[in-house]
Amino acid sequence: MESVDYHQAVALLRWQIELGATEAIGDVPVNRYEVPASLEKPKSAAAQSTPGGSDRGGSDAVAEASRIAAAAQTLEALQEAISTFEHCELKRGARRMVFADGTPGARLMIVGEAPGRDEDREGRPFAGQAGQLLDKMLAAINMGRDHPEAPVYLATVLPWRPPQDRDPRPEEIAMMKPFLMRHIALAKPEVLVLAGNGALQVLLGKRGIARLRGQWTKADGIPALPMFHPAYLLRSPEFKRETWVDLLTLKARLAHG
Repeated sequence: MESVDYHQAVALLRWQIELGATEAIGDVPVNRYEVPASLEKPKSAAAQSTPGGSDRGGSDAVAEASRIAAAAQTLEALQEAISTFEHCELKRGARRMVFADGTPGARLMIVGEAPGRDEDREGRPFAGQAGQLLDKMLAAINMGRDHPEAPVYLATVLPWRPPQDRDPRPEEIAMMKPFLMRHIALAKPEVLVLAGNGALQVLLGKRGIARLRGQWTKADGIPALPMFHPAYLLRSPEFKRETWVDLLTLKARLAHG
């Protein structure tokens, strides 16, 4: 076998991480085709429930999320409530919770998809190259996360990264949606931007960002504009022209109240 030096080994490990690897190979080989001597009996519904009698991801967890979210009277209280919510399994696999970035109380709130690798690492929405592109897009219409005159507030549909950046499951969306809706209610934006299919799915119950982008709608009674997510534009730069049109539409809407 050809030897691998230190730098090659590091490059290979980084490549594996990019592909979504989260665990190192064990010291003992595992035979995936081996049939166990005895099969574990499936647990009953009662055994699968949490100590309080509430199934993780079930209706009880959604009800509890709704109750906790409604009780939060400030953004700080809501952030604390989400951080202590234990029913969502995504929390156990994520590095950091992603709550918000930018300026609370801004007229514009951008809701992105579930956190990715960069957001998970930095603990803030729209991080990494996608975040840098978003900042350039906003600067082009004289806005920004901390712009003194035209600030923006940023959030994601979920506070924790799904494993390997998979799409959120329906039960995860149902469980965490009350927190997102309360987040929007407390932030009180005049206009929402729904960045990507993830935001469309959670807030509008729809998918098809290529078809719906640039068309004004309403989310929870607030004027909302679907747009391509900046991460998608990095992969498909040919859609930047349409996004520039959407940015001008957004700017005009904010200018005229």
